[in-house]
Amino acid sequence: MVKESKGVDILIVDDEPRMRHILRIILEEAGYSVKEAANGVEALGIISRHPCGVVFTDLKMEGMDGVELLRRIKETNPETPVVVLTAFGSIESAVEAMHEGALDYITKPFEEEKILITAERSLKFYRLAEENRNLKEAISSSFDFSNIVTNSPAMLNVLKEAALVSKSSQTTILLTGESGTGKELLARTIHYNSARRNGKFVAFNCAALSPGLVESELFGHEKGAFTGADRRKIGKFEVANGGTIFLDEIADLSLEAQAKVLRVIQEREFERVGGTESIKVDVRLIAATNQDLKKKVEKGEFREDLYYRINVFPLHLPPLRERKEDIILLAEFFMKRFKNELGRPEAYLTEEAKRILLQQKWPGNVRELENAIERAMILSPNGLIDKNQLSFLSSDKEENIKSGTEIDLTAGGIDLEALEKSLVMKALEITNNNQSAAARLLGLTRSKLRSRLKNLQKS
Repeated sequence: MVKESKGVDILIVDDEPRMRHILRIILEEAGYSVKEAANGVEALGIISRHPCGVVFTDLKMEGMDGVELLRRIKETNPETPVVVLTAFGSIESAVEAMHEGALDYITKPFEEEKILITAERSLKFYRLAEENRNLKEAISSSFDFSNIVTNSPAMLNVLKEAALVSKSSQTTILLTGESGTGKELLARTIHYNSARRNGKFVAFNCAALSPGLVESELFGHEKGAFTGADRRKIGKFEVANGGTIFLDEIADLSLEAQAKVLRVIQEREFERVGGTESIKVDVRLIAATNQDLKKKVEKGEFREDLYYRINVFPLHLPPLRERKEDIILLAEFFMKRFKNELGRPEAYLTEEAKRILLQQKWPGNVRELENAIERAMILSPNGLIDKNQLSFLSSDKEENIKSGTEIDLTAGGIDLEALEKSLVMKALEITNNNQSAAARLLGLTRSKLRSRLKNLQKS
C-alpha cells in the first residue's frame, strides 16, 4: 500500500552506503519518499532546505555523531521526530539519545517490520505536532493587537503600551477598568504576543469561589488536605508554569490567599494546600480588578506589599461611555460576527438605532453592547435594526432605578425587603444580569451584592 507523504520526506543518515541502501529499499517499497545523507553536516543541510517528517540516524558516525545531530535538529526543528539506529552493545548511548529527545531507537540488525511500524508512528507524531503548531499560530494571530476594535485615542494608547510590555515576559501587569471593558481579552493578547506564547494562558476569577476553595484552585492540594480531598489536585499556578496566569477580580482574594500570591511573585515558589514540598514555577502574572485597590489598601482589605508588586505596569481600560467613537464601530463589528453565528442576512443600523446606542450609559460596557446587538439581530430576521429592535434599551431605565429611591413614607409604612428586592432585580435587568455593573448602579461592591442576593433567595 502506498503511503501518503503529504510533502515530507524520511531522511536516512548513516556513513555506511550499504545501510542507507537497505533502509531506502524498505521504505520506498512501502511508498515513502526518502532522502539520504552520509553524515550529520549533510543531514542538517537537507533539513534546512526541506522539511523531513522523520530522521533515521546511525548513532556511531565519523565527525558529528548521532546524539550531536539529534541536539542540532532539536534546536532548529523541535517537532521533527528522530529515531536512532544503534548496535546491540550501544544501548546506553541510545538511552542517552532518548533523554536528548529521540522518539525511539532501533537496534541492529533490525527487522523490516520494526522499521515500517516506527516510520508510520513517527510520521503520525510529526503531523500531530505540525497541526498543534498551526493551531497555536492561528490562535496567536487571532489575538493580535490590531484585531482589537477601537478608534478611541485613550484605548489606542493602552494598546500601544500593552504591546510594549508584552515584550517583557516577566513584568507583572495590573489591568483596571469596569466589568466588560475587555480586560481578559487584553490579557490574552499580551500573552500571545509575548515570549510565553507557547505556554498556557490560565484565567481564574478570584470572586467566583469561596475563600477556602480559591486557595485550592490556585495552589492545588495534597490528598487528605481537607475533608473531600481524596486525591492530589494541581493548581492554576502549576498549570500555568512557563506561561501566563490571569487573576481577574484580584481585589476579592482573602488576605490569606493574597499572602500566598505575594510569595509566588517574590520567590517563584509555593506549597500546595496540605503540602510541605516547595514547587517552583515560572509564570507571568496579569491581575485585573474593577475596584479601587488603593482604597482597599487604606481600609486594610488588600495587602499594601502585594499592591505594589502587581502594580508594576498598570493599564486602565476606559469604560465604553468614555469611548463614544467606538460604540457604532463595535456594534457593526458584532453585527458581522453574529451574521455568521446566527445565520442572519447582512444587518445594518438605521440612524435612529445609532442614536439610541449612542445615548446609552452602557454600565456593562462592551460585553453589554455585544449582548444587545445579538438580541437585536435575533429580533430582526430581515437584517434591519431600528428602534423597535432596541426597545429593550429604553434610555430612561437607569433613571427609573434612581427614582425608585424617592419613597412616600405614609402612616402604613413600606415593605423594605420587597423594595430592596425590586431595586436589585431592576439593576440586574438593566445590566443584562452583569453583577459587577448592577452593583455599581446600586452603590454596592460586587461581594455585597452577591451576599444580598443570597439573603433575598432565602427569604
